[in-house]
Amino acid sequence: MTEPARRNPDWTADEVILACDLVARNGWRQLEDSDPRVIELSALLQRLPIHPLYLRRPDFRNPNGVARKTADIATAHPDYRGVPTHGGATDRRVITAFLANSSEMNARAEALRSAAAGGEFDGITGPVDDEDEGALEGRLLIRLHVTRERSRGLRQRKLEAVQRSGQVIACEACGFDFEQTYGERGHGYIECHHVLPLHAIGDRRTRLQDLALLCANCHRMIHVRSPWLTPAELRAVIQR
Repeated sequence: MTEPARRNPDWTADEVILACDLVARNGWRQLEDSDPRVIELSALLQRLPIHPLYLRRPDFRNPNGVARKTADIATAHPDYRGVPTHGGATDRRVITAFLANSSEMNARAEALRSAAAGGEFDGITGPVDDEDEGALEGRLLIRLHVTRERSRGLRQRKLEAVQRSGQVIACEACGFDFEQTYGERGHGYIECHHVLPLHAIGDRRTRLQDLALLCANCHRMIHVRSPWLTPAELRAVIQR
């Protein structure tokens, strides 16, 4: 018999984004555990495939825990004049992002809610190793972004379209050609990037023109922090 977890797992950026969105819409005030919005968020967090079941205690993300997280967020706001509760670094990073660009962060929270409601996170598990972990983009959105790309073969279709046009398979930002540098080992190798973040695309079907071919370095530089640069903007940075 598996021994129950001693404590629930820490809140991830995805979860804090959803909770912070709730607090921000409530005028940066904490919410009670009896609030219907807290109960709804509790049910959503319990459905998300972020934490394995064996790590969850029976009280995992229950309304009381969600209400306490809204208190952590509300009391960590720069304008709060009382004694803050014991929030963490993730709370502070998400709050900073909301204060810097509330509309963008609201859109990310809505994208998470919409994807969860549509069942798009069902079966999505495992780490993502081809995105920059320093980017506060929401790990579930990045997982969905990568899963869509792989499951539909978009990368291969993009490569084939570039080849049919007579162009070289090279980075659209810096021009790096893997085959030219590494020979046969680098033939056909390149990373594929969604120019528009998932939270901006919404439910629109991804088109080949929404994708860009990038070398690993440029892909990392685009994702190093929010807001993302476009390949053209990064190319201008390189040229300067």
